[in-house]
Amino acid sequence: MNSISLRSSISTFLVSVVLLIGTGLSHAQTSTASGAQGRTEILWLGQAGFRIKTPGGKIILIDPWITGGPKTPSQYKNDLAAIGPVDLLLVTHAHVDHIGDAPALAKMHNTKLYGPADMVTPLIHLGLIPADLGHRFNKSGSVSPLPGIKVTAVKAEHSSLLVHKNPTTEKMEAHHAGEAMGYIIQLENGFKIWHMGDTGLFGDMKFISEYYKPDLVMIPIGGNFTMDPDDAAYALRTWVKPKMAIPMHYNSNPMAKGTLAEFQAAMKGSGIKVIPMTEGETVQF
Repeated sequence: MNSISLRSSISTFLVSVVLLIGTGLSHAQTSTASGAQGRTEILWLGQAGFRIKTPGGKIILIDPWITGGPKTPSQYKNDLAAIGPVDLLLVTHAHVDHIGDAPALAKMHNTKLYGPADMVTPLIHLGLIPADLGHRFNKSGSVSPLPGIKVTAVKAEHSSLLVHKNPTTEKMEAHHAGEAMGYIIQLENGFKIWHMGDTGLFGDMKFISEYYKPDLVMIPIGGNFTMDPDDAAYALRTWVKPKMAIPMHYNSNPMAKGTLAEFQAAMKGSGIKVIPMTEGETVQF
């Protein structure tokens, strides 16, 4: 086993142990109560992109900026099919580092792309996805795209713009793409993940956390386009207060200078478990 694989294995083991100890429940108890088998497995693809394998064995892909992502692991960057089967595609907004390869993956796997209503509409009208592979929903709207899985759209304080190359003129065009969103993803065993998408601070983070009660938060820390490490730490410590947090949306764009070390320092002394990941690493819950 090489050093990267060893580190990933150790990280997977430690995260699993932390969750089991922290909740006071064994994995067997959690699964029995929900009727779902298996664990939740999360792979970081870079930036805001994650592949989630649910306890029921379904694959959810969020913000898959893969072939164009500078930090995407080479096995996926060079072969999009290596991602494997995809049961659900979620896109938080239309910026290229989030929508990425989602239209291509939707067509490759005949999988419906779920996203902000005013983003999905231009994707369909521009011919980037067929109408039957797009599902439009908006903030506070919930969908149940797979058995036992519920996704609720929530606010994100950000913008959204779809840039598209016109095949007739060969020129790049910018299209309004609605508003950015985040997602509360509830899995078969009741485990809840809040993927915040791209966002700055906003007071309703407190309401969202109190109402939906996420177990794990995926939070941007890069700054410039989103919260920086201090902002993200403030949101978690003051408003959100989840069990665990995975920092994201850093290390891929020189304009987003926030670092993992800065975020960890800002979170020092907090009871929230920060789970640092390396692109290509997998952790289990």
